[in-house]
Amino acid sequence: MTRFWSFFATFCILFVITVAFMAYVDALPDNGTDTPSVNTPLDIQTVPPGVAEAPTRIVAKDIKLDVAISNPDSSDADVLDAALLKGGVHYPSSANLNENGTVLLFGHSSYLPIVHNQNYKAFDGIQNLKTGEIISVFSATKEYRYAVTEVRVANAEEDVVELPSDKQYLTLITCDSFATKSDRYVVTAVLAQ
Repeated sequence: MTRFWSFFATFCILFVITVAFMAYVDALPDNGTDTPSVNTPLDIQTVPPGVAEAPTRIVAKDIKLDVAISNPDSSDADVLDAALLKGGVHYPSSANLNENGTVLLFGHSSYLPIVHNQNYKAFDGIQNLKTGEIISVFSATKEYRYAVTEVRVANAEEDVVELPSDKQYLTLITCDSFATKSDRYVVTAVLAQ
């Protein structure tokens, strides 16, 4: 039994030393997320006003949403449907970050208990956002924080989503397929100052 305790003590000491060394050289594995901190303040000086940036990620802590955003060059339905399989999508003709207009992002919502591709659930829960809650949209260099102003259900026959351009807005839309019409949730938000 003495041999067991000797081995166990040696193992524990070596384990602690190894972990400490790996932490010192920053070689510990991460937790699998590269989520930017949503507590980072909006740094207006990082990017000059009017310099447009493409969105790369959206985070809404209140509903545990954290999704990569792709930026296709085409508004062809097949191109957009393919992009939806990789996460959220920035609609090509909508505004970019850091410019007046509406950044339009859309993604799938599926409440099936099991889906093979988790991107079918990318925008699950956006209907649970509340007025005033913050949605962070990240570019390659900066966090843009938007405050929710409205959450609504869009009727299947409603073809038009308003895209105002007097300020910096964000609109989120869920969809099953870009080319089909179905009831969907629409969230609107305005850049928080």
